[in-house]
Amino acid sequence: MKDLIEALQILLKYANDDYAPTHCEHDQLYIGCDIEREKVSEEDIKKLDELGFFWTDESDGFMSFRFGSC
Repeated sequence: MKDLIEALQILLKYANDDYAPTHCEHDQLYIGCDIEREKVSEEDIKKLDELGFFWTDESDGFMSFRFGSC
């Protein structure tokens, strides 16, 4: 849970805090479909990767296989 919360705090810096910022399907958790990849610092991308999140062009956001479950 701690890693998920830390990842959410990082992503919050870049999100528009819109309605329904997460999506889960097929054991994949998607977050931040409104986030612009170019604005996320390399340091934060590295940390998000360590926490189990990576950028996907499929949804234009970050996703994780670690936290998603349906």
